[in-house]
Amino acid sequence: MEFYRQAKEAVLKQLLTKDTGLTEQQVKVYQEEKGFNELKEGDKLSTWQLLLDSFKDAMVIVLLVAAIVQLLLGEYIETIVIIIVLIMNAVISVVQTKKAESSLDALRKMSAPEAKVIRGGEKKTIPARELVPGDIVFLEAGDFIPADGRILESASLKVNEGMLTGESTVVEKTPQELSEELPLGDRTNMVFSSALVTNGRATFVVTDTGAKTEIGKIADMLASAEQKLTPLQRKLDKFSKKLGIGILFLSIAIFAVQAARIWLGEGPTDLTTELLQALMFAVAVAVAAIPEALQSIVTIVLSVGTNKMAKQHAIIRKLPAVETLGSTSVICTDKTGTLTQNKMTVTKYFIPGQAEDALPEQPESWNQSERLLVNIAVLCNDSYVDHAGKEVGDPTELALIHYADKNNQPYQELRNTYKRIAEISFDSDRKLMSTLNDINNEKLMLIKGGPDVMFGRAKQILINGQEEPFNDDWKTKLQTANEGFSQQALRVLAFGYKKMNPSTTTLTVEDEQDIVLVGLMAMMDPPREAVYHAVKETKAAGIKTVMITGDHKTTAQAIGKNIGLMTEDDIAVTGQELDNMSEVELMDKLASIAVYARVSPENKIRIVKAWQNKNHISAMTGDGVNDAPALKQADIGIAMGSGTDVSKDAAAMILTDDNFVSIVNAVEVGRTVFDNIKKAIAYLFSGNLGAIIAILFAVLLGLPNPFTALQLLFINLVNDSLPAIALGMEKSEPDVMNRAPRNIDEGIFAGETLRSVITRGSIIGIAVILSHLIGLQHSVEMSVAMAFTTLILSRTLQTFAARSNTQTAIGVGMFSNKYVLIAVAVCFGLYSVTLLPFLREVFYIPEVFGFQQWFIATGLAIAAVVMMEIVKVIYHRWIKKS
Repeated sequence: MEFYRQAKEAVLKQLLTKDTGLTEQQVKVYQEEKGFNELKEGDKLSTWQLLLDSFKDAMVIVLLVAAIVQLLLGEYIETIVIIIVLIMNAVISVVQTKKAESSLDALRKMSAPEAKVIRGGEKKTIPARELVPGDIVFLEAGDFIPADGRILESASLKVNEGMLTGESTVVEKTPQELSEELPLGDRTNMVFSSALVTNGRATFVVTDTGAKTEIGKIADMLASAEQKLTPLQRKLDKFSKKLGIGILFLSIAIFAVQAARIWLGEGPTDLTTELLQALMFAVAVAVAAIPEALQSIVTIVLSVGTNKMAKQHAIIRKLPAVETLGSTSVICTDKTGTLTQNKMTVTKYFIPGQAEDALPEQPESWNQSERLLVNIAVLCNDSYVDHAGKEVGDPTELALIHYADKNNQPYQELRNTYKRIAEISFDSDRKLMSTLNDINNEKLMLIKGGPDVMFGRAKQILINGQEEPFNDDWKTKLQTANEGFSQQALRVLAFGYKKMNPSTTTLTVEDEQDIVLVGLMAMMDPPREAVYHAVKETKAAGIKTVMITGDHKTTAQAIGKNIGLMTEDDIAVTGQELDNMSEVELMDKLASIAVYARVSPENKIRIVKAWQNKNHISAMTGDGVNDAPALKQADIGIAMGSGTDVSKDAAAMILTDDNFVSIVNAVEVGRTVFDNIKKAIAYLFSGNLGAIIAILFAVLLGLPNPFTALQLLFINLVNDSLPAIALGMEKSEPDVMNRAPRNIDEGIFAGETLRSVITRGSIIGIAVILSHLIGLQHSVEMSVAMAFTTLILSRTLQTFAARSNTQTAIGVGMFSNKYVLIAVAVCFGLYSVTLLPFLREVFYIPEVFGFQQWFIATGLAIAAVVMMEIVKVIYHRWIKKS
């Protein structure tokens, strides 16, 4: 049986300890058996291991082979360029991995450094890591709890367990035995490691230390949670392997064909030279097919998305998270502060004898009951706002003074007018607070408290300014009003007063009888105004929103229904109900569960895994230590800016404003980023396909190679990079938030992308072949120069066609993306550098290549782009519609 369900004496007996604590001998035995009270550090890969791992990618291996061949052939420039690109990609990968390893370090820092214990009857302070089960520990306000334990004695102990439960309200602790099976947040006779004591004192016996504590279990889950690859990473990894294998076979086949042609050829020939040229030709094919700068371009486009998100209060810690957001199909969100304002607000009131309505705009128009209700709420209240604007006090009391201010009755003005003479502070046993105030030369005891307690102490009730007996009829009406508020998940307080003797200067608890009831006030943490639209937007985008909260089921349901998150077919379940579900039952009900209440860290991970098992991309929000494992397990973890360092370190994204709306905005940016990445990928592969088509044409017809390896590297790494990055700056497509989330099994060339690559690549290939054939009529050198010029210019100009798969460049707006114009201009400038006298030989451009040849090659490139746009219009206006 759990310790919280046992009597104190039984717990002490089970732990082989007593009130005077353990002996030093017992402590040594326990430390040898159970270890120290600390979180263990798992094994980490070294930087060199991570660096080597980054070279396992299939495309990287092909490029390494190409670089080695180039080196053996004496082509040092090509080799150096390839190696630089590979090293840049490896460094980026290692840096991102290292950033993700800080979660457990932050968790360890939360442990209390020292503990006050009694051992062998002697009180002493020891390092918290030396605690063992059975130790007797003392707590007082301001202490971090050093281990999990069962309370033995308590004096008004209050603890903030938000880092474990996710709820910011403090929990009052008592030593009383609990009989029912309860979730973590309701175990009021237990304390948990790393929670903060906010009030009172206590003594507890340590029940668990180190990895056995609740925070230790979270650390274990954090260490074992799977680090998910993003959809794009998975697709690029899968595609890279296929592309790498395909390129190897293609290069080998081309080399074999040319080698056979050389070997079987007639006439005298230098076989070694010819075979080396054939090998270089095969390497050129590999270079042409692989977009060497793809990883760098994807990283840059993701960075652009990161900057856009930062402006919308979403800080990205791990670049791939930008793209993952665009794939999100389920958002598992916290309630408090994310969907709601995290600020208690009075929303309704009930005054006997009058219809519930808003207070009149001017306080001068208030009737006696309305005036008394506001007076009691403000004067029997300890909260305030200091000179710096900081709110001080209980959230419930702050809601009352804000209510007065909102209704044009400044709370400080009332306090200055009606001074407090005496008070009896609130305590959890009485559930009341009372103050003595001088109001209009009359001594009044003002009282607020729990409705049931107030009803039991009332003798009269104020009706239309007259004090009348508080009979059963009025009691029923007030109870009905209270129950109505409670069903709406509102927190209710009752208010009353009692006339005191003019000579009274002090109050006692005995005075809190025979009071006059004035009315009720109901309050809640209301939803953020923009959340209503945001929830509708997620539904339109095909995204399921699920609320996961540590709050009570009734409250969570009320908020869920209010904001439109729950429909008639949706249900809410508690953490305990979830624990009792089998995997089959959970998977069957998963789609209909919109709200999870009173959940544990294990529950959160189970929910995320369930959605992932259904092939959904899940986003999970959280702010506490308890959220960290689920944040890491989710496809994208989203931490709150106001949350713990542990949750932030485990997350891929941080919301600076803790606002659900910012998640939805980030999803839109994520979808746009993915669209733009696909545009960049289509742009790169269209150009590469055009080059391969031209090369294959030359191989099949026995023509000279139309390009050198350096020319292809120059285009892939230098000329292509800027336009691809510029495409990453494109604005959102009009329907970006009206599409369903894309299928995670969908390849990177799915939909319009593959059609665009084949269409544009084929057109570029045809243009280059024509240019090559025209150049061959003059010389081999001229054919290479003309093919290179046509390829580089047509690939650059296709940037305009690549801006949208559905709209023409004119439809998108020629000047709506200034980066495209700049990129094209720079690329033209870079191409012109290859025509400089001292670089012509390097890029295999003969001196006789002049304006006439350039005009022909450029004309073919322009014609190719015009044809791309014509094909696009024909396809979308007639073929696709039919």
